[in-house]
Amino acid sequence: MGARCGVLAIDTRTRRRRVSPESTLRCASVQFEPRPDDKAHNLSRVEHFMRRAAAEGVRVVVFPEMCLVGYWHLRRQPAARLRELAEPVTGPSVTFVRELAAELGIGAGVGFLEVDDQGRLFNSYAVCLPDGVVHHHRKLHAFEHPAIDSGDAYTVFDTPWGVRLGVLICWDNNLVENVRAVALMGASVLLAPHQTGGTASRSPHGMRPIPARLWHRRDRDPEAIEAELRGPNGREWLLRWLPARAHDNGLFILFSNGVGVDDDEIRTGNAMILDPYGRIIEETWAAADAMVVADLDLGLLPMSTGRRWIQGRRPELYGILTRRFGDERDPRTARFSTEPVAVERRP
Repeated sequence: MGARCGVLAIDTRTRRRRVSPESTLRCASVQFEPRPDDKAHNLSRVEHFMRRAAAEGVRVVVFPEMCLVGYWHLRRQPAARLRELAEPVTGPSVTFVRELAAELGIGAGVGFLEVDDQGRLFNSYAVCLPDGVVHHHRKLHAFEHPAIDSGDAYTVFDTPWGVRLGVLICWDNNLVENVRAVALMGASVLLAPHQTGGTASRSPHGMRPIPARLWHRRDRDPEAIEAELRGPNGREWLLRWLPARAHDNGLFILFSNGVGVDDDEIRTGNAMILDPYGRIIEETWAAADAMVVADLDLGLLPMSTGRRWIQGRRPELYGILTRRFGDERDPRTARFSTEPVAVERRP
């Protein structure tokens, strides 16, 4: 199932057996509007874009978080309903994607609701490679439902193209330590599936919901909804932090996101591919299902600013990053709390 390593358990053995990479890696990022609980429809959209990606010579195509079952509506469902929707990583949905990836000769990442052999639920992401291997990541900071557990390991793995990939799901990317960890584990390309944009943030200068009427009128007034997708509730919010994750760690990032109606919110899409300097090399703000494609110039990696600066780290100073201060919260409490956070710390 791939290298699933804790923070300190870096698998140096796998890093040593990498093959020589190609000079470029053609990748695609997809945004689409999943139908809640409708796996057949959602898999049909995945198949559509996988076939289109293969026809365009893509090696790796990335789909959004939880795209096989839908996302935000799950918080309103009883745990029993989630268990009805959940599948193991060996279940029919991921198996369908794995077999299609082998048929088309490409890699594909999809988000799904996982149940393990102990009955635990996870917000998970499966990356199916053309050789039949499936790697999967469990969201480290799950907050969607009390019945969904958080994962406890990073997911970084080799590929047939000599490029090492990492996966972080949505909020995992917002904690800077996680992105640095996968970079230190040798990832050159980060798959970053999301369901974000248009959220009801508790922060005074965070995102705000987008009126649903603008989405439903998108054919008659495309400028209005595209202004929202590009504005402070969508693209502008991403630009506050996403390019820095790429730049500071010397990574390419494949940002995939839902678009359109997600229960009572409107997701903003903004499928995007960034280079290791934090530059956006392809993106869309279309109010529709869409795919962006880019050739990743792997020659940019060795001298990228972040990758060079990482070598100047002083790990002996970083003990504070693993120290508990006593005010830590579980992901759900941290996500939904209305209490202000103390500004000063006294380590």
